[in-house]
Amino acid sequence: MKLHAKFPLPLPRAFYNRDPRKVSHDLLGKILVRREENKRLTARIVEVEAYLGANDAAAHAASGRTARNAVLFGPPGHIYIYFIYGNHYCLNFSCLPDGVAGGVLVRALEPLEGIQEMAEARGVSINGPRGLKILTSGPGRLAEAFGITRTRDNEKDVTSRHSDLFVADDGFYPRRILKTARIGINKAADLPLRYIIADNAFVSGSKRLIKAT
Repeated sequence: MKLHAKFPLPLPRAFYNRDPRKVSHDLLGKILVRREENKRLTARIVEVEAYLGANDAAAHAASGRTARNAVLFGPPGHIYIYFIYGNHYCLNFSCLPDGVAGGVLVRALEPLEGIQEMAEARGVSINGPRGLKILTSGPGRLAEAFGITRTRDNEKDVTSRHSDLFVADDGFYPRRILKTARIGINKAADLPLRYIIADNAFVSGSKRLIKAT
């Protein structure tokens, strides 16, 4: 599926000014857009995780506000990027009112436009047995495919129509959304705060499904 030639508008700030669980649920099916001069990359968001701020032991904001995590404390609708395992970046969006920490981690995308550019950015071939899934299935992979780094993207206002990285709505709505425990973490790992589009081939991992929504 491809978008119209005209760039879609970013989601408004009010979309992010809510509980991260609600934002997570509603981000599924939306389109991540990276625009660069005469081209763009687009992919559908198929997997996210909610992080609840000061009361969530797994959240970066749990230890309080620092220079590194300040974006998570607001205002809502800004990009928070962190570097993990010494080799990849992770894309997050700030949620809740200014001064209150909360965020959503984007874990997997379904590529739509700019597939060859994504493959080149990742230095991989999409002709193997895993095909397109190798491009954006996983937070590190999608960040590399979209050229996302902390230097380039941290603190960007994702609601601004001047931003080169944002989320848009093309009218798609998932038939079924499922929740599981979060993955890849040790603290508060049992909380059902990972949201996925059911049966989507680009979801990054497997966990026992807890609840349909």
